[in-house]
Amino acid sequence: MNRIKVGVCLAVVAACLTAVAPVAKEQDQKKGESIAITNVRIFDGDRMIPNGTVIITGQTITYVGTNATKIPDGAQVIDGTGKTLMPGMIDGHAHDWGWGVERALVFGVTTELEMFGDGPTAQYIRNQEAVDGAPQWASLVTAGTLATVPGGHGTQYGLPIPTLTQPSDAQPWVDGRLAEGSDFIKLALEDGSPYRFPTPWPTLDRETMAAVIEAAHARKKLAVAHVSEESYARSAIEENVDGLVHIFQDAPATPGFAALAAQRKVFVVPTLSVLESTTGVASGQSLTTDPRLAPYLTAEEIENLRASFRNWGGLSLAPALTTVAELHAAGVPILAGTDVANPGTAWGVSMHREIELLVSAGLSPLAALRSATSVPADAFELKDRGRIKQGLRADLLLVNGNPENDITNTRDIARVWKLGHEVVRTPVGGAPSLAMKRAFQEARAHAHLH
Repeated sequence: MNRIKVGVCLAVVAACLTAVAPVAKEQDQKKGESIAITNVRIFDGDRMIPNGTVIITGQTITYVGTNATKIPDGAQVIDGTGKTLMPGMIDGHAHDWGWGVERALVFGVTTELEMFGDGPTAQYIRNQEAVDGAPQWASLVTAGTLATVPGGHGTQYGLPIPTLTQPSDAQPWVDGRLAEGSDFIKLALEDGSPYRFPTPWPTLDRETMAAVIEAAHARKKLAVAHVSEESYARSAIEENVDGLVHIFQDAPATPGFAALAAQRKVFVVPTLSVLESTTGVASGQSLTTDPRLAPYLTAEEIENLRASFRNWGGLSLAPALTTVAELHAAGVPILAGTDVANPGTAWGVSMHREIELLVSAGLSPLAALRSATSVPADAFELKDRGRIKQGLRADLLLVNGNPENDITNTRDIARVWKLGHEVVRTPVGGAPSLAMKRAFQEARAHAHLH
């Protein structure tokens, strides 16, 4: 991807904004003006506050508490009775390629952690945020190009990407990615065995993997690993990787795996939505018929949400659910991430299925909400978001009902703010969009799991 001209990538971002992009409300507060959300249940990223007030001034949260007298004169007041205010969600595993940032916002995802994409596009979005908050786009934090070997996972899509063959390549390779705009480093440890590929892929050997992790840490950057087998996951953990951005599903974890992950303080992004789709079950099917979400889906999103992979490996989701439960019980941070835009997923909306699946794996609804907000913010050292706290970004999601009682209440979206700008959510009623069709074609061509 990095060899593609940056101008093409940025043109792609601009083109998709004309499709079904959210826009900031014309009446957004001017600098210094305030919005007060009152009488609202607050999930602050860590705990639930039964009734309180949150004040936004400009792009920032300026008050969180129960004292209504703190409301500034002239503030726009929104009555949150019967609603829950939570931080904007963070998708812990996305592939955006400049397409998904505007669609993610519609469904309350205000930040995407991109696990293979284009660094310059992410930088372009960051530059726009510095100008006006980029209210039409979710924030994008990216790994850029993933670390792989010639012919390895990530090269099968025809993109001319830089690869590695030996440990001495590691530091120059990492430095090259950081120069291109990568925010962290992603390694591919994948030979395709669980998916019964007729010819195994080559993959990084352990020495080169260790060297890449060390090179990332030398530059004070996180290193995360794509895995689909426990053997690779164990090796990566033993070589001090910071996180696993899939969990394996060919078998439950062996005894001691969860304890090892906890001891080494790694985090895990299970990506249960896409793992469900590898079993031949379209993970996003239920999203397309939910009346709280369906009116906002395009025809192309509905089509992709109802798609799945062919189950070549005879896989089941059950082993992954068991392993996630064990990891969570051991105290391993679990991050919600969708691996959008693989079959069975769509930008933003699939996070609502992902947290539902995490509850199915044994997380409480409150823990699942943390997995989509404060836990990814902590894991990726995003100190300005993921919580509702004075001084942090006003990335917020207001939903009807109480997600602690029913996690699917996150789907009943009332309002979304990104950096203090309220997003206008316009129903599209399954309308076709040529730009979105192209978006999914591009995304599926580049999506890295299969």
